[in-house]
Amino acid sequence: MSAKILVTEDEGIVAADIEDRLRSLGYQVTATCSSGEEALQKIRENRPDLALMDIMIQGDMDGIETARRVREQFDIPVIFLTAYSDDATFQRAKITEPFGYLIKPFEERELRTNIEMALYKHSMDKERDRLVAELKEALQAVKLLSGLLPICASCKKIRDDNGYWSEVENYISQHSDADFTHGYCPDCADQMLQGYFKDREAARKRNRPSES
Repeated sequence: MSAKILVTEDEGIVAADIEDRLRSLGYQVTATCSSGEEALQKIRENRPDLALMDIMIQGDMDGIETARRVREQFDIPVIFLTAYSDDATFQRAKITEPFGYLIKPFEERELRTNIEMALYKHSMDKERDRLVAELKEALQAVKLLSGLLPICASCKKIRDDNGYWSEVENYISQHSDADFTHGYCPDCADQMLQGYFKDREAARKRNRPSES
């Protein structure tokens, strides 16, 4: 689906020209606005994917203040369209972290490039935020064992925080996400086999008839 774009430009002829260019490039124009207040209202109603924002617009808010509120309230990318290239204006605009800054007059190719880059960067930012949130949830779910664990030198039980002695596997199961499967290590297996054969030999000797 083509991206939905809101245009905020207070000069009617310029706004119409921008809208025509956007439609020729395959984008949907959700609304054209002349003031910051109207832009916020239209964004609230239509939820565009991106906003093109002139800096000098009608109303109490200029485009920079409107862009700041758009970012805070709706989290959609904003590209500034402006005839002002002075450093003071640019520094003010930069604080709002825009996704583009086009100086009028601009070429259609510049417009398309800025829009596509802004949409791509915004989608990557949202994906990054999603992955970070998932990682935080995963870390909160992980139980970690750390510090010194009091363990009996004879029976190998572990003393918990309440002073009770628990089997090693019970303690670790309660303090981590580990599950246990039981088996024999090679040393224990050898000892068990040796004991098994010793027991069989002893039983055989007991059951062997005595020599007369």
